[in-house]
This record gives sequence, C-alpha cells and structure tokens, in this order.
Amino acid sequence: MATLVLDNSAMGAGTSSRPGSPEAGMNAALDPHSDAAIMLRVAAGDEAGFNYLAQKYHRAIIHFLFRMVRNEAVAEELAQEVFLRVYRSRESYRAEAKFTTWLYRIATNLAVNHARDTKHERSAQTIYLDAPDEESGTTPDVADDEPSVEQRLMRDERMAAIRTHVMALPERQRMAVLMHKYQGMDYRQIGDVLNLSESATKSLLFRAYQTLRDKLKEFV
Repeated sequence: MATLVLDNSAMGAGTSSRPGSPEAGMNAALDPHSDAAIMLRVAAGDEAGFNYLAQKYHRAIIHFLFRMVRNEAVAEELAQEVFLRVYRSRESYRAEAKFTTWLYRIATNLAVNHARDTKHERSAQTIYLDAPDEESGTTPDVADDEPSVEQRLMRDERMAAIRTHVMALPERQRMAVLMHKYQGMDYRQIGDVLNLSESATKSLLFRAYQTLRDKLKEFV
C-alpha cells in the first residue's frame, strides 16, 4: 500500500474552489475554517487541505481502529486506507453531515470488513474497552491514587471480564459503545455512521450498556 504523505503545508496553498462551482456555493454557507468547508476545497483540488485534515485526524483514527482490531500495524494500515478512500472520494463529498461523521463511517466500514475477514484469527481478547488511554495513561473508572495489590487484582479481573463481554456484544452495539465511550460522539453522529435514527441509536446503546451492567454486576 502506498504511504500517505502528510506535510505541514499552509492552508492557503493549493487550488481553491472554482468560482461559480457547486462547491463554492456550498462553501459560502459554511464556516470557511470548518472541516466540511476544507473538504469541499479538497474536492475542488486543494491538496494542502487534504494534508491538513489527514494530519488532524490521523492519530484519532488509528486509536479508534486499534480498539477494534487490537493490532497496531493493522490499525495503521487501515488508517492509511481510510484517508486514501477519503481522497479518492473527494469529488463526491457533500457537506450534508459533519466531516467526522463521514470519516468515521469509512473507518467503521473498513474495521467491520476486516473483522469479518479475519474472524477465525481473533481471540476473545480483541477489544479492550478498559485499556489505558494512549494520551493520559489512565484507565476509565479507576482512581488516580496508587491501588493496593488487592485493588490491582480486582481491576485486572474486571478489565478481563469487560473485554470478554464487549466482544460478545452484537457488532453494531460494540461499534456504538466504542464511538460513544472513546470518541465522544453523540447519538446523532453515531446514528449517521451506523445508518440508524437517533432514537434507534439510543435504544442500541441502552441495550449494550444494560447487557454490560448485567454481566458485570459483581464488579459494580
């Protein structure tokens, strides 16, 4: 796979939207500094805009994919493919939803396809819902104070249980939990990615969290 080139080109560099073009008309209704407006300029030929968006979201997309595939090399390869698809689809992009919604839809579809293609290779420990955050190093719901040996053992047991039960969730529930818990996406954004209504997304997440609560009662 070709390596994605990321540089620090100025946002003003590259080709701007063509006067009178549909992209220019849509751009006028958007904040010119928004991701959607930048992507519309990419559609019109602004290479620097693409590099800016790729740099802005590259790390977040790798983290998102890593939590699904639990393999750093695969996550990085899939992230490259995400941005290649963004670039290849630039001319068909329409600012009908947030740029991040479109971006995470591409990433989710790639992750789902990869999971299906490699299902026989994966173990029950593929997804780590309680894995330490890459930036802060902290674990969700764990106090900052140094835990005792007993607390560490309980935490490790809890994390192992969460890993198992998250992997057992139906595919859409698992994806929704990851987007909601780790990417901070709201119901509407998750619904757009999964092609669900907002109410259906709320119901999906409710069922997922209820299942996890029921399975993890002994740790609550």
